Amino acid sequence: MPAGLQTHDFVWKGLNAYYLHQDQVNDLSDRRFNSDIQLENFLNGFSAPEDLFNHLTIANDTKSRIVNDFTTIETPIPLRQSLTNGMEFGIIQEPGSNTNVLGYVILILPNSNAASQNITRGEFFSTVDGVQLTQDNFQSLLLTGANDFQLGMADFNGTTVTSNGRVVNLSKQNYVHPPILRENVISNGAVNIGHLVFHNDFSTNYLANLNTSFLNLRNQNVTELILDLRYCIGSGSFSDNIAAIASMITGQFSNQVLIKEQWNTKAQNWFASNQPEALNTLFPTSLANNQMIRGLNLTRVYILLNGNGFRGSSAIELLINSLQSYINVQVVGNPTIGNNAGAITLYDSPDYDIQGRNPNHMYAIQPEVLTFYNNNDTTYNTGFTPNISYCPNEDALNLGSLGTPTDPMFARAFNAIVIGNPGPDPTCNFFNLNYLYNSINAQRQLDTGVFIQQNLPNLGR
Repeated sequence: MPAGLQTHDFVWKGLNAYYLHQDQVNDLSDRRFNSDIQLENFLNGFSAPEDLFNHLTIANDTKSRIVNDFTTIETPIPLRQSLTNGMEFGIIQEPGSNTNVLGYVILILPNSNAASQNITRGEFFSTVDGVQLTQDNFQSLLLTGANDFQLGMADFNGTTVTSNGRVVNLSKQNYVHPPILRENVISNGAVNIGHLVFHNDFSTNYLANLNTSFLNLRNQNVTELILDLRYCIGSGSFSDNIAAIASMITGQFSNQVLIKEQWNTKAQNWFASNQPEALNTLFPTSLANNQMIRGLNLTRVYILLNGNGFRGSSAIELLINSLQSYINVQVVGNPTIGNNAGAITLYDSPDYDIQGRNPNHMYAIQPEVLTFYNNNDTTYNTGFTPNISYCPNEDALNLGSLGTPTDPMFARAFNAIVIGNPGPDPTCNFFNLNYLYNSINAQRQLDTGVFIQQNLPNLGR
């Protein structure tokens, strides 16, 4: 292949071999070109590799991507850090005003500056340093302005905002976000209900922390689990990480098939004939660092998500679907979208691995290459309908204390456990409040999908 077309050739051949939707793209067909000269002439029609990649991927594929510098995707994901005072908040329109807004406290992060101040979840504030919050200024006052400021607290009954004279001083600090916001056990008779609030992404960074928390719950004889992902900011992950979390919840299914992969016809046939075991992900018994997984041996789990309009990530959906063939998974929240495809990183080398890659360019591609199924051969392309519904937004006037029966969304799962039903359907947005901003949603990452780690053969056309 001419030097000027090496990157184009890599893009075409990688997608021809592994792209999940290869059979839907005529220009990726094995019979599209009768000779290398015909392929070269086709590739010459695209000025940049990106143009070729976009031409060869289907219109509704929003996850596959091409990168011109693979080092930008190979850097280990750092621990999540930010400059913050530790208050996560929402903004609503002040009733009766076209300009004024009102802030409310969603979370106070542990060991942050806000955690040392007299401010709690569910409180309202209307001013910063004496300046009324408006649609035009709340972001500059609360997010991009001074590191130190004073909140003017207020009372709000759904219609009227009244200053109550209290002030709260907050100061932004460099903060390492903990993966676990809350880990506790509520005992109700013979039932021990574990509640775990996860706050970060599903990267390898936090698996050991999660494993420790699950071990703590196990040592307290937890018999039911509420896995709270309402405030999780993570998006995609590796399927092996999701399998590890599944084993932490269970533990009684070691080395049984958790996830099945369905590739395009060409790749599926090769794996089925040569490496059939590579098509399945099993329940693991340890983490990559050899730390043993001590699961809870549960037969049911309640997963809280979407409490602030978040539709769930592909990683969460994979966890739900995979577990459903073994235990009772109760989803609490809103419907999820249905991202059931997995991706992989391909480099320009004989086996598409980074070793032996072509030194003449830095391109890599990350196409969708497979669909995930569970052990019952069920997938989730249309997402999940919750078993227990909840409002699109948590009620600013009724947030309650996190992880207690006064927390309405938590209470839906709690009641289902202790009395057998979640109780009456919630009244959503009784005062017709206009929710404008949520600081947790603003931090959520673009869902890059679930990736797999697998050695690949060169499946030439």
